[in-house]
Amino acid sequence: MLQRDYVLEIIGQFVEGVSWALRRAAAGEKDGFVATEQEIGELLELDHATALSLAPDSLVTMMVLSGMGDSVAACVCYALERLARLYEAAGDEDAAGLRRLQARAVAESFGCDPSAPPAELAALDAELFG
Repeated sequence: MLQRDYVLEIIGQFVEGVSWALRRAAAGEKDGFVATEQEIGELLELDHATALSLAPDSLVTMMVLSGMGDSVAACVCYALERLARLYEAAGDEDAAGLRRLQARAVAESFGCDPSAPPAELAALDAELFG
C-alpha cells in the first residue's frame, strides 16, 4: 500500500510539472523543452541530461533496473512522444527523432500506446494537441 501511495504521489507531481513544462514548450519557450526533460528525468530518478541522451534501448534498461518502469512507463512514453512533436514543430529534427525513438522503445517494452495519453494527462493532451 505504501508503494502504491508513493507511486501515485510521484505521478501526481510529474503531471503537475510536465503540464507546466509542456505548455511552455508548446508556446515556443526554450525553457519548456528543458523543463519537460527535467520532469522526465525526475520521474525516472535519473539525471535528465544523462537519461535523455541514452539510446532508446538503454533508456528502457534503466527504467527496468529502477524497478519503477511499469508504474511510470505510460507517463514517460506520453511525455517523450509529445516532446518529439514539439521539437519537430520547432525545427529540431535531431531531438525530435531521438525522443520519438525513445517513446517507441518505452511503448514496445512496457505495452504503452504513445498516441493515447494516460488518464491523468488527457485534459492537457486535449488542450495542447487535440
